[in-house]
Amino acid sequence: MAKLRSGRRACSIPDCTNEHRSLFLTPSSESLRRQWIKFIFQGSVKTAVPKLLYVCAHHFAQDCFVNESQFRAGFATRLRLKNGSVPTVRDATAVVEDASTSTPSLQMPTLRDFACQTDKKTRSVGTQLSLKTFGAYYGSAGVQGTRACRDFGVSNHAAPFQFSSTAVKRPLKRARMDLEEELEEEDALESSSSVVASKGLDSTFDPAESIMPDDRSTPTHQMKKYIVYESNLMELFAACRVCARACHLKTRKMGTFLSVEQQCPHCEYRRQWNSQPVIGSTPAGNLHLSAAIYLSGASFFKMKRVFESMHLQFFHSDTFRRHARSFIEPAVIHHWQTQQNELLHQLSQEEKVVLGGDMRTDSPGHLGTFGSYTTIDLNTNTIVDMQLIQSDEVGGRHHMEKEGLKRSLASLGARGVTADCVVTRPHPQIHTFLMENKITHYYEVRHVAKGISKQLKKISKMKDCEKLQKWMKSINSHVYWTAATSATGPERVAKWTSILNHVLDIHEHEQPLFPACLHESHQTRDKNKWLSPDTSAFYRLEKVIANKRILEDVAKLSPHYQTSSLEAFQSVILHFAPKHIVFPFIGLLCRLYLAAMHYNENDKRPQAQTDKVHLPKALKGECRAKPPKMEQTFRYVVDMMDLIFNKVFVDPLPYTEAVLAINVPDNQFDRPDKQEVIDGYVSLRPSILNPT
Repeated sequence: MAKLRSGRRACSIPDCTNEHRSLFLTPSSESLRRQWIKFIFQGSVKTAVPKLLYVCAHHFAQDCFVNESQFRAGFATRLRLKNGSVPTVRDATAVVEDASTSTPSLQMPTLRDFACQTDKKTRSVGTQLSLKTFGAYYGSAGVQGTRACRDFGVSNHAAPFQFSSTAVKRPLKRARMDLEEELEEEDALESSSSVVASKGLDSTFDPAESIMPDDRSTPTHQMKKYIVYESNLMELFAACRVCARACHLKTRKMGTFLSVEQQCPHCEYRRQWNSQPVIGSTPAGNLHLSAAIYLSGASFFKMKRVFESMHLQFFHSDTFRRHARSFIEPAVIHHWQTQQNELLHQLSQEEKVVLGGDMRTDSPGHLGTFGSYTTIDLNTNTIVDMQLIQSDEVGGRHHMEKEGLKRSLASLGARGVTADCVVTRPHPQIHTFLMENKITHYYEVRHVAKGISKQLKKISKMKDCEKLQKWMKSINSHVYWTAATSATGPERVAKWTSILNHVLDIHEHEQPLFPACLHESHQTRDKNKWLSPDTSAFYRLEKVIANKRILEDVAKLSPHYQTSSLEAFQSVILHFAPKHIVFPFIGLLCRLYLAAMHYNENDKRPQAQTDKVHLPKALKGECRAKPPKMEQTFRYVVDMMDLIFNKVFVDPLPYTEAVLAINVPDNQFDRPDKQEVIDGYVSLRPSILNPT
């Protein structure tokens, strides 16, 4: 059978004047080719006959086609000729109504709109879009609206063979047809060769330049991506789109980017296909993957290990660092500064601002190179400032906490934010600094209670002090009760020291600020828990409770706000900047900003409707009911993706200037020459192997 050809080809018959956008057929054998040549040139064969002959379907009689009725009804998209069919109709423009006068030519039914009973007039618009550019409309099940659709019913009066400017799709409900023809129809719809959808176009049309059937209005970084195997991908380029013969392929790879150059040695058809859009000279997929790894807090080397395990193509670490320095880190800093300006503008309108602060080193132990100081607004539980300090620029890690608070208060004061009081852990340098600046300073209760519990735990393990183990939990709770129910420092001290009489079963005190215990009097079942004043256990307990340093700390306990939320924020930082990984100054600062943005967005999540049993590590196996929260959101990632692709990548200069404005301290530890280190190590090996 003759094969169907698609495209905007000129009919080989010289006197054919049809301006058709139709199907063309070519002979399938050499003998049939000679008969076609005889018909085309009316017996006088020219010396130069084209290699490829194209005759449109108008020049064949209706009985020459196997599926002519299905084609006219719209159930088939391509015609099939019977074996040995030869064109016989010379004047293809004449519409013959009587079959007895002449052989009728192929005709197409009039396309009727489903929503009306009148003929719908269509107008062809010149375009080079392929058939699949304007895909079929699929209505949602939740939409009750209607849409006008084509009616492929059989009409008594057939219009000349033509296509409208809209691609004709088969209806969702259609008559049953043979399996062979159904498969051929689906193959025609999925074929890369497209039926030209316009009139009067020049002969330079290339099917390879047709626009793919996707939504070009969707931004590049928001398009869906899929994992495609190489063997399945190369199947799409194995055959030529024009002559359907084998092609030569040449591939070029750049990380996750793949470019395929297809060239046919037979018909000189050529095209180049890219697996992802290229923005300038940067593949969009490589930049998108780098941004996704960085903004999600993932590790590049762990992601590389995952990709290598699946044999997925991945880019080098230098590419990731270049993307981070040029586009990702400027976007992170700009987005954080924008959010911080909004937060501080709202905070400057408030009269009483209660701030909390805490320090974190970048590595375990006491040898941290960097220290990050976090300042939080305790009224709204929002991170408002982050300061990163290098230890050698302030004279050691013991001075980093004071310097962090000092820089943070200076930054907030420059924006018009005045702190009414500050809540931190007990620190002599911070207390002195805040007292000099006349700022009220409170201590966080958890740190004070933790220090007292450590001392009591050590004493309870001594000889004749085992009874203190029964009082440790009550004394720890007494610290929190003292801070929550007292208004002044002396009242806190009076309530705190009352525990010494309470353990002796004495509940009236000589303190005027707290003359008696507030609990109800009742008989105790376990009388052995009371201490005696002349025992070693009571003497050691009194030495801890009445310690001068502890009394000063108790007098400064915070009565309203605590910094426990900062402890939760420290765990968020561990996700973005683990302590076992060494980051550069700007890289660590950007990861701290990401942690702050993530915390501010998800801290105020509503409670979920399910309960959850919590096993905190500090309680050593004791269960607690914990109200779970809703799932986390990542809107800040979406905003920064838009910022990277729409603004930073287009013009990075304004954003990199903000990065360069950050004061990065110099590293005082000079890195030694690599070759000198290697030579020094090699020179020691002979003496180690041969001590003699």
